[in-house]
Amino acid sequence: MPRPRRAELLLCLAAVGITAFAGLALTASIGAGPLASSLGVFAVIALLAHLAVRVWAPRADPVLLPCAVALNGLGLVLIERLDRADALLGEPASDAAHQLIWTGIGVGLFATVLILIRDHAVPARYGYTCGLAGVVLLLLPAVLPSSISEVNGGKSWIRLSGFSIQPGEFAKVLLLIFVASFLVANRELFTTAGKRVLWMTVPRLRDLGPLLVVTFVAVLVLVYEKNLGFSLLIFGTVLAMLYIGTGRGSWLIIGVGMFAVGAVIAYNLYGHVRVRVQVWQDPFASYDTTGYQIAQALFGLATGGMPGTGIGAGHPQNVPFAKTDFIISTIGEEMGLIGLTAIIALFLVLTVRGFSAALSTRDAFGKLLGGGLAFTLAWQLFVVVGGVTKLIPLTGLTTPFMSYGGSSLLANYIIVALLIRISHDARSTAPPPPRPPGNLAEAQTEHIRR
Repeated sequence: MPRPRRAELLLCLAAVGITAFAGLALTASIGAGPLASSLGVFAVIALLAHLAVRVWAPRADPVLLPCAVALNGLGLVLIERLDRADALLGEPASDAAHQLIWTGIGVGLFATVLILIRDHAVPARYGYTCGLAGVVLLLLPAVLPSSISEVNGGKSWIRLSGFSIQPGEFAKVLLLIFVASFLVANRELFTTAGKRVLWMTVPRLRDLGPLLVVTFVAVLVLVYEKNLGFSLLIFGTVLAMLYIGTGRGSWLIIGVGMFAVGAVIAYNLYGHVRVRVQVWQDPFASYDTTGYQIAQALFGLATGGMPGTGIGAGHPQNVPFAKTDFIISTIGEEMGLIGLTAIIALFLVLTVRGFSAALSTRDAFGKLLGGGLAFTLAWQLFVVVGGVTKLIPLTGLTTPFMSYGGSSLLANYIIVALLIRISHDARSTAPPPPRPPGNLAEAQTEHIRR
């Protein structure tokens, strides 16, 4: 594309326009509020993000940032809509204003990543450091007192003086960097060395050791913290990166088998896992207690139908945690199946362009890191939508860019910044020279000047 930044600017303006249209629909339904000024601030933030890409990654893919802006903007409108509903119930909230602040911080972090990481291969030098830092971030809530780390029965937060953060969101990015660098450094061992078992080649334990240690420690810590969603997210992403790095389908079979064994063990050891499975099987059997949340979400999705009730015309506030875990049900009720499909399509475009950036780069680390980052966005969306629609047991993950929460928003902007850096580097690298023909008779005549 000859002018990618111009295309990106137009797409960002379109994303802001979609957000403004959703805001106008909310205003027409509920009435005027602070949304107009918030949308103005959001438009400025989106413009600053575009300028950061224009200055520090001018050759990057022009579609990645607009997708994130559109999803972020629609999430802001929906959170504002739920704030209005809470105010009508006598529980005033300012979560939309807080989310706007986090958006500004996220774009600042987005620009910082583009400035500091001028070459996407640099993080590979600190692979083991990133892995250790990721495990430490996961361990922090587990070792801290429950008074400052436990929220709704899960120990995955750090809360101090009204400030809260979920370190697992940042640990996810660090662990992906470690896995990518480890697989690049040991790729030959994964693809050649090992014992032949049936039709599969199983790597030697000493070659697989560091990866197994980091992955299992991360999963065990998250199970102890009752954060099963992050366990599934990290395990699935690492498994996908193993497949991308080796190209062996046997890794998928081994991974699915390990997941099945772990799921059975977790079901028998942990009561909250059994509750999640029972609610998944029949949420209406325990409608008054544990099944209330998923049942209300299904009612909301059914009420929305194809076109939706319209933004501000439904009752998404009847679903507990509608701003975080269940914002998908809010989308389905008020924007309908058509709107929900459009949101999923935006995520699909973001994921596909992320994979395209990974495939375009010529170094193995960039391919693995870009593929892992793109996959984790798609995998997280699948887990969230699957849980809300009762396709799989509920996990408690949030929808990237759309759900209320600063930690998730900051981590996702870091992911998009890394994908943009990978895309810029791939497009800036000159194509390799054509290979000389193997047969001299097939070579073309060349004119050589002395």
